[in-house]
Amino acid sequence: MCFYYVYILKCSDNSYYTGITSNLDKRINEHNYGKYKECYTYKRRPLEVKFHETFNDVLQAIYFEKKIKKWTRAKKEALISGNFDMLQILAECRNATHYKYLDK
Repeated sequence: MCFYYVYILKCSDNSYYTGITSNLDKRINEHNYGKYKECYTYKRRPLEVKFHETFNDVLQAIYFEKKIKKWTRAKKEALISGNFDMLQILAECRNATHYKYLDK
């Protein structure tokens, strides 16, 4: 069975990088040793793995990676720290025009 990993790295400039791979150790080493000069992390080393999640289905992994990439820093940090209550709060729409705030 093949596994897929979605991971979040913290870069030396305190930014976060989210990626997907089928070999987590190998990919983290590639990031840390600067295998790809065009990669976002190349000039932001050293890197620290802050989070990873394992998937059996590549499509689920791709979906999750794309979802995380759109998240705010605060949401990523809530995921990293395992603060799922805060993650839920940050996920709620706070727009005054949201349906739950409209008079019925």
